Amino acid sequence: MDTHKTLRINGHSHVLPYPEEIPQFMRDKEIFWVDKDRKYMLQKNWKRPITDSSFFLEEKLAWMEKNRLDHAVVLNLSQLYGNGLRWEEMKLALRFQNDFNARVQHDHPDKFTCGFVVHSGYVNGALWEIERCVEQLGLRVLCLPTHYMDSIGTWRTIFDQDIEPILELANHYKLAIEVHPYDGEKFIKLENTAWRFHLVWMLAQCADAYHFFTLNGYQLKYPDIRVCFAHGGQLAQVNLGRRIMGFDGRPDLFEGKIHPRKAVGHPNIFFDTLVHDTDSLQLMIKRQGIRQIIMGLDDPYPLGEMESEPQSSYPGKLLDLALERNIITDAEYKDIWCDNVLKWLGEDYSEKLLERLGQRQVSK
Repeated sequence: MDTHKTLRINGHSHVLPYPEEIPQFMRDKEIFWVDKDRKYMLQKNWKRPITDSSFFLEEKLAWMEKNRLDHAVVLNLSQLYGNGLRWEEMKLALRFQNDFNARVQHDHPDKFTCGFVVHSGYVNGALWEIERCVEQLGLRVLCLPTHYMDSIGTWRTIFDQDIEPILELANHYKLAIEVHPYDGEKFIKLENTAWRFHLVWMLAQCADAYHFFTLNGYQLKYPDIRVCFAHGGQLAQVNLGRRIMGFDGRPDLFEGKIHPRKAVGHPNIFFDTLVHDTDSLQLMIKRQGIRQIIMGLDDPYPLGEMESEPQSSYPGKLLDLALERNIITDAEYKDIWCDNVLKWLGEDYSEKLLERLGQRQVSK
């Protein structure tokens, strides 16, 4: 598809509730809260500085205006995947997150498409919440963590056979799915120093989720879902050769699985641009094809593409560099910013979104 005006759509964004919007029970039980001065987000035995005012809604809108961003896909907060919480606490916390995102989308439909989250450790509850979020709240992007803690306390990849009913319902609704890493320090037994879980292990978590999604052939089994892996699925791109070598060299370990090559460049598997250097972006494009790459800024986090003098950075810099260095063409640049994101979101939803944005669709 193409539009008469090139839209700039950010496929990977986050919004933090204002302190007063977070229910008291979440503070009392130390699940998640924001201090009254808006300096920190907190959980039990954990806090993280709020590094930019655009974490919050009104400031986010001003930031988008300043940086010429027409629309953004808002994912859930990674701190609210609900891993390790008791059933009732998890259910209430995730419902708050989903209701909050639904309100953001409802109040600003021209600016935000918002995602919702479920806990895969409780499949029946997840199915009910998917139905509620789609049917009642009008949400069309399902956010899943790369890994989850099941009901007996075992950590598992999100794409194992026990969660197939979730994928089946998502396929029924033709949802876009975002796969995002978090909680690595809870099951990878290493000391949490030098930001290793964000800089190294998050990428490994994405590669692990991609490994099992493709080995199980879910892109074939559920043809009406479109799955995007956060942060470019960066290690999944580098690791392809080793996965092929392993599959071919030890077929006894992969009985009933699908060859890794079958998923490369599949039209329903997407990756965002947040890989931080043009060499990594070039490899991803070469491997997966330009149509499978969507713009992702991961704002307002400091590992996202934010304004930064020490990093000489700004929103969209990586794609600008790729264009400047002839890694992509002008048409491909526009596709990554707009049409590829719309393709991931789905044709029916995107048509309505373009109408809200005052755009028209024409054939390529």
